[in-house]
Amino acid sequence: MNDSQMTSHLFRNRENGFSYAPFDRETAFYESICSGNIELVKMFAAPLCCEGCGTLSKNYLQNLKYHFTISTALIARFCVNSGMTPEEAYSISDIYIMKADECTQEDEIRAIHSAMIEDYTLKMKRVMKENVYSKRIVCAIDYISEHLHSRIRIEEIAEHLQINPAYLSRAFKAETGMTFTDYVNRKKVEEAVGLLSYSEYSDLEISSLLCFSSQSYFIKIFKKYIGMTPKEYKQKYRFND
Repeated sequence: MNDSQMTSHLFRNRENGFSYAPFDRETAFYESICSGNIELVKMFAAPLCCEGCGTLSKNYLQNLKYHFTISTALIARFCVNSGMTPEEAYSISDIYIMKADECTQEDEIRAIHSAMIEDYTLKMKRVMKENVYSKRIVCAIDYISEHLHSRIRIEEIAEHLQINPAYLSRAFKAETGMTFTDYVNRKKVEEAVGLLSYSEYSDLEISSLLCFSSQSYFIKIFKKYIGMTPKEYKQKYRFND
């Protein structure tokens, strides 16, 4: 593309009021896949070829397929950078792109897109834990991830795993480098960051949703890990739809 073509393309976009999707939100989506956190993925995900995506073909179905291919390729590369083997990442990519290529209906492509995202996310969840923690600590981490909207007590997890709470506390610190309470608080704050960025919940509502003992404690813990209060974070980093 020469300068004249680029100028013409940019002019048409401005005339039509078109703007590309926010880069920060797109990056957050890919990083949530790499973290293996399916709930964050659902929060950050946008429909395939939604507002803010460029037009790559005048044929609507072909345009969807092009965007599907780009999305899959980017996710594969992000996953490789986060620890998935290139062989696995690119094999998954090839399989899903071939499936999408055979589609003749829009809803088929969108269904495969959702399945592809979930597949990568679940595989990255495995990658993030594989050869890092013992089976008991992996189970404890899974329990924490599944109960972020509850009050999480180490005694409950120890009972679930049928081990002594004191032993679990020592093992958790030894393997993760964090105390059990610090780890839970950090994960709740990560969840709070997503809610502050992409929802209309207030500080008080988020504090309640994540079962902090009080709003003031939530603010204290949030500031400890993020370096600013929830209100300051929302004012600075709030993503606008």
